[in-house]
Amino acid sequence: MIKLGVNMEFVRHHDKPFAWGVEKAKEIGYEYIEPMVHLGRELLSEAGYFHSVSMFDDPLMIKEICDKHGIKMSGLSAHTPLCKPEISVEYLKMAIRFAAELGAPVVNTDEGPKPVWTSKEMDYALMEYTLTEAARVAERHGILIGLEQHQQYSKTPEGLQSICDLVDSPSIGVNFDTGNAYLGGGGDVYTWLEKVKGDLVHLHAKDISIQQGKNERGKVTGTPVGCACGEGVVDWKQVIRILRDIDREIVFSVECGTVPDAIKSFEYLSKLI
Repeated sequence: MIKLGVNMEFVRHHDKPFAWGVEKAKEIGYEYIEPMVHLGRELLSEAGYFHSVSMFDDPLMIKEICDKHGIKMSGLSAHTPLCKPEISVEYLKMAIRFAAELGAPVVNTDEGPKPVWTSKEMDYALMEYTLTEAARVAERHGILIGLEQHQQYSKTPEGLQSICDLVDSPSIGVNFDTGNAYLGGGGDVYTWLEKVKGDLVHLHAKDISIQQGKNERGKVTGTPVGCACGEGVVDWKQVIRILRDIDREIVFSVECGTVPDAIKSFEYLSKLI
């Protein structure tokens, strides 16, 4: 039930468009991709130098590009600050509807950077409001919301669980990021994964180099991308062992920063899986 995919961040530093990244993912051997979506228009994507997809575009056009190369979508990268509903509510609702049109089963997000002037109590009230609005739409469209550890509250197992518990909805689950779980320093990565695997809807397969771990663990809450899987601190055999008996399909969406790292990650993980 474990499948292998790649987050489209792997082409970010190559200054290439979405379609190029889809073709490259297929060439490497990946079965799934995880596109990143944005609102409106921005220069780099429109010029063909960036992989992000505008939700102003026709989702079926995006699906046609994936279908052309025999690539499926594991979910959408739709990270937005849940503590800022003026940004996140409409963005998440649009991402959920976009995902439904694409056939992407999961929308991934996290609590995001908090406003500088709010208290923790206010932040949780704002997140509850945002997630309630998003979950109502997600339930109608049959989409899952994957909450990821990436910011101030979700960097510990207890913190992530407290956000998941804000809204009682079958649409809300966990997008476990192995690299962020390690860097946040909130405890043992594998114990944490074992604890949340019942709520797991997606997994960011992010490895962390030994040097980055030494420099940043416990000092940051996450990182955009990691090193090639198998070259860092994550014990992938243990991750797979924990999830091997899971009763539903889970995609390992590799989060790395370059095509060479995506190739190495595929070669390493595909043998283990």
